[in-house]
Amino acid sequence: MTRLILVRHGQSVWNAANRFTGWTDVELSDQGVAEADGAGRQLADVRIDVVHTSDLIRAQRTAEIIMRHNRASESVPTRCDWRLNERHYGALQGLNKAETAEKHGAEQVHIWRRSYDVAPPEGESLETTAQRTIPYFVDEIVPDLEQGHNVLVSAHGNSLRSIVMHIEDISSEDIVSLEIPTGEPIHYTYDKGVITRDE
Repeated sequence: MTRLILVRHGQSVWNAANRFTGWTDVELSDQGVAEADGAGRQLADVRIDVVHTSDLIRAQRTAEIIMRHNRASESVPTRCDWRLNERHYGALQGLNKAETAEKHGAEQVHIWRRSYDVAPPEGESLETTAQRTIPYFVDEIVPDLEQGHNVLVSAHGNSLRSIVMHIEDISSEDIVSLEIPTGEPIHYTYDKGVITRDE
C-alpha cells in the first residue's frame, strides 16, 4: 500500500485580503507559513517519495516548508506543473470579494465561485479546471503511486476539489459544497488500483 497526501497551500496574502487570486502569483501570509509548518510537523514521520505542486509560489512554498520536516527531503524530486494551478478567475482576479459582491450581487458571485460549470468572466469553471487537473492526476500522479511511491500534492482549493471529485466519485451537484481548508493534509491509501480516503 502506498499513500497519497493532498494539501491545499497555506493562507496567501490575497486570501487574507479577501481577494480573488486564481493564477496571480502571490506569497504565503505569516499565517500561511505557520499552517504549512503545522502540516509539515504532522507529516514529519511519513515517508514522502515524490512531490507534485502547481506553478504558483504559494503551493511550492507550502511544499518546501512541509518537506523541511521530512528526513528524506533532500533526495525527494519535486515536479511543478501549471495543470495543478488554481482555477483561473479571469476578470475577477485581484478584486476584493466583498466589493465584487456589492457590484454584481452576492448571488451572482456565489454562482461564479461555487457552481460546477459556470465560469466567471474570462475565467475557468470548476468543470474546465478539472479538464486539466484530472488528466495530470491520471497520467503523472497515479503512475507514481503504482510504482510504490508515497506522493505529496501541494496545490489549491479548486484544483484539489476537482481531483477529490474524481477520486471519491463526487457528483457535480455535491462538489459545490466541498471545502478544502488551507494547510490541512488529506490522506488516501492506494492499493491495487483503488484509492481510499483515510478516516
